[in-house]
Amino acid sequence: MINELLKNNEKISIIGMGYVGLPLAIAFAEKGFNVIGFDTNSSKIEEYKKGIDLTGEVGNERLKKVLNIDYSSNEIDLREAKFHIVAVPTPVLKNKMPDLRPIESASKIVAKNLTRGSIVVYESTVYPGVTEEICVPILEKESGLKCGLDFKVGYSPERINPGDKIHRVENIVKITSGMDEESSEIIAKVYEQIIKVGVHRASSIKVAEAAKVIENSQRDINIAFVNELSIIFDKMGIDTKDVLEAAGTKWNFLKFSPGLVGGHCIGVDPYYLAMKAEEIGYRADVILAGRKTNDGMGKFIAEKTVKKLISNGRKVKDAHVLIMGLTFKENCPDLRNSKVEDIINELKDYGIFVSIIDPLANKDESLKEYGISLLKKEEVENVDAIILAVAHEEYKKLDLEELKKIYKNEIQNPILVDVKGIVDKKNARILGYDFWRM
Repeated sequence: MINELLKNNEKISIIGMGYVGLPLAIAFAEKGFNVIGFDTNSSKIEEYKKGIDLTGEVGNERLKKVLNIDYSSNEIDLREAKFHIVAVPTPVLKNKMPDLRPIESASKIVAKNLTRGSIVVYESTVYPGVTEEICVPILEKESGLKCGLDFKVGYSPERINPGDKIHRVENIVKITSGMDEESSEIIAKVYEQIIKVGVHRASSIKVAEAAKVIENSQRDINIAFVNELSIIFDKMGIDTKDVLEAAGTKWNFLKFSPGLVGGHCIGVDPYYLAMKAEEIGYRADVILAGRKTNDGMGKFIAEKTVKKLISNGRKVKDAHVLIMGLTFKENCPDLRNSKVEDIINELKDYGIFVSIIDPLANKDESLKEYGISLLKKEEVENVDAIILAVAHEEYKKLDLEELKKIYKNEIQNPILVDVKGIVDKKNARILGYDFWRM
């Protein structure tokens, strides 16, 4: 398999051309592999063909230089590949239960075009058991082939951090696994061609699945802890960031910051693990408590803003609040599961008019995903308060004196709520802002 791939006698297919799949496809192609980049979204595929990177993870220049990728929305093209990598999202439903429909659908597509001697590797984050207990039966049923005899499977969790220009596909240790020794070795060696820092061979597919889901669950719990501290210290009149900076001087203090926790990983994966735990008769109280805290931060921020309006003598109903930032994290156009939506909805429940701007978010996607019409900064005026919701690099360079022009003329102490603590507190207060940060 490896020799055939290296000789370009066989192709690699990546199913799902998003924030994970696209960088992965580019990485393999740059190493000389022939790659099929597949996605059911034909408009996205057409943009990639034009050399336009919708994710911002690769960049247009790099995308245009790579010629040995066939971007396709025609599933029949997958028949040309022998090594398939499934990198589709695994979201949660409104009731917080895992939504496995994307990975099930991708499995059906692969299965219908699966040929003997193939290997299918899943990268989507799932709870332990999904690959072998849910995906394999689909592959067998739809293909008419037998796993272990006609094809093999493996799991290698994605570890990409969207918007992070330092930790990229090539320099993050890759966890790999296979259903047996042969597949495990082949999968590891294929990934070793693109991963500079090497791979870690997990002892089984379930171990690899579990390793990934706890990475994000651990971060979620740690952030929940500092978010809870933020609520407690706010009631005590103590600045949380000042406390964390002081505590952080100890060598073994874990440095986490309060904020909104959304996105397609940290805000989702703990529910996958908690659901599986419930299925086997155990309630994951710590994990669920962390989720409850983090899911409530949008409401906390909105209520704090309302209290600021009241304390400044502003009428809450029909007040105008500007929210700067809609993406789920800084320096990234990804809008999936953005918890900024929680702030917006909570403010609207108070009868507050909300304007939203974001220099990175796609207007069409914002409208489709949340029904939100994004504005440009220069289109906003006469606001009663501003919430800096996302720490985009552009926002870190804000001219606070210039920012005052967006507020209503009669406001003496403009309200500025800094969710991620990117503004200099002393400077904001010198300039007359009624400033608050988490």
